[in-house]
Amino acid sequence: MDRVDAIVAQWNRERPDLDTGPMGLIGRLRRLSQHLLREMEKTFARHGLNDATFDLLATLRRSGAPYRLSPGDLLATTMITSGSMTNRIDQLEKVGLVKRTQNPGDGRSVFIALTEKGFAVIDQAVTDHVATQQRITGALSADERALLDGLLRPFLASFEAER
Repeated sequence: MDRVDAIVAQWNRERPDLDTGPMGLIGRLRRLSQHLLREMEKTFARHGLNDATFDLLATLRRSGAPYRLSPGDLLATTMITSGSMTNRIDQLEKVGLVKRTQNPGDGRSVFIALTEKGFAVIDQAVTDHVATQQRITGALSADERALLDGLLRPFLASFEAER
């Protein structure tokens, strides 16, 4: 039994009229998400980053050379407001990890680009991040990870599908 089992058992005792089956699944997903984020945040912190700044730098890095995107393209990959994005970019620019460059095709707009320092930081951070992910999923076999991934994919897609 885990803590979620105890919570579900209490609800079953107090409200036997409710089908609490989904409560167990969602409770476990929420608790796992919190544990996973805490572990990954430790890795990000070793590189002077947090979840949000790691995400922005990783988005630029995985976009491929020349490792730059418009602010709009960055916004499209996250679920934050433009004000929050501007704040993140400002923070990363202050520490020299990104820079704003003029869009050669449109002088009124800019690109957000990784600096050499930003490239080096995110490359090491993502290497450590993958090692952290390997470690924290180590309780599952490769087959179990594949099975869980396959089960969660359509569940997540049901929320992220364009409507």
